Amino acid sequence: MDPNQPHQRHIIISATSDLVTDQRVQRAAYTMKDLGFSVTLLGRKLSNSLPIEIPGIKVIRFKFIINTGVLFYALYNIRLFIYLLTHSFTHLLSNDLDTLAANGLASKIKGGFLIYDSHEYFTGVPEIQNRPLVKKVWELIEKICIRSCDAVFTVNESIAQIYRNKYQINVDVIRNVPVTGITLPRGKSKDEIREKLKIKPEEKVVILQGAGINIDRGAEEAVEAMTYTNHIRLVIIGGGDVIHKLNQMVADNNLEDKVTFLPKMPYNQLINYTAAADAGLTFDKGSNPNYLYSLPNKLFDYIKAGIPVLASRLPELEKIIEKYDIGMFIENHDPRHIAEMIDKMFIDDKRIEYWKNNLILASKELNWENESKSLIRIINSIEKK
Repeated sequence: MDPNQPHQRHIIISATSDLVTDQRVQRAAYTMKDLGFSVTLLGRKLSNSLPIEIPGIKVIRFKFIINTGVLFYALYNIRLFIYLLTHSFTHLLSNDLDTLAANGLASKIKGGFLIYDSHEYFTGVPEIQNRPLVKKVWELIEKICIRSCDAVFTVNESIAQIYRNKYQINVDVIRNVPVTGITLPRGKSKDEIREKLKIKPEEKVVILQGAGINIDRGAEEAVEAMTYTNHIRLVIIGGGDVIHKLNQMVADNNLEDKVTFLPKMPYNQLINYTAAADAGLTFDKGSNPNYLYSLPNKLFDYIKAGIPVLASRLPELEKIIEKYDIGMFIENHDPRHIAEMIDKMFIDDKRIEYWKNNLILASKELNWENESKSLIRIINSIEKK
């Protein structure tokens, strides 16, 4: 199918991630392909980016010398805008505010439907809360562009309501849930993963995963909590701003036998490690608006993997965990309290089995096959206008 033909629907999906671990973007791309679109997926390539190939979808990743800060975002949007100006499209899907300026301007000049997917409450992220000028620039971009979008959706109801109140626009919710069609390890294969990590038979494994293991997400407290537990192994998978600090904490406190680090990895590999654990941790703090109203992707990965969850009490986390009754909460981030709650999770085997049964029920509802129906409805709705 030739995207240059006028009758062919061609969507260009853009993000500033390297796309490898960006499951939300990949799932949207597959859904568009299933709807008959020709799909081009744009991201960026970092020095440590893993290879990526998505059958039936054109993937392009831009390279930059500068990959952080205001200059990077400016360079990315200039590069993205030039690409959009020189290529045909019928639809644009902008992922997060850091791609919206280029998409919005290209849509104004060339036409085509403009769709905006906000993965988080971008102007509430901690990195800009004490940088008023930078925050004002992002808010201005958002204000100018968001009302010209043909459709806007985000990851949970709390963030959607913020945008509705702020801009008096319709905002849909499409949660970042996984697909069902991935075989999880069971029995021997699960044991093999634990053996590979040198997990002792008496140890319970708690996992903390994510591409953004950053400050105020409770990782430091989770590591420190390991000094107060017995027969518990913490496995941290992914990357982020505090990974170096966490490694230093482990070395300083002689926790090498209690904390294991693994690098970021493709999702199909990651979910196998997740399913080999006994519980999943998500300890984001409500220290800024973005974290307060977040619904971390890792929660849905834990649900898919069938492992109970120990979480901080954030509004969107509470809704899911309490609705399906799939785990427990910490009441504060004191490492001794976290250690106590981790130990408490494993006291009652009957409760563990009860949670696991509920996780099976939750995973039957919280999956992309169900959630993508909202995306399909949105596409059909804007095309009928």
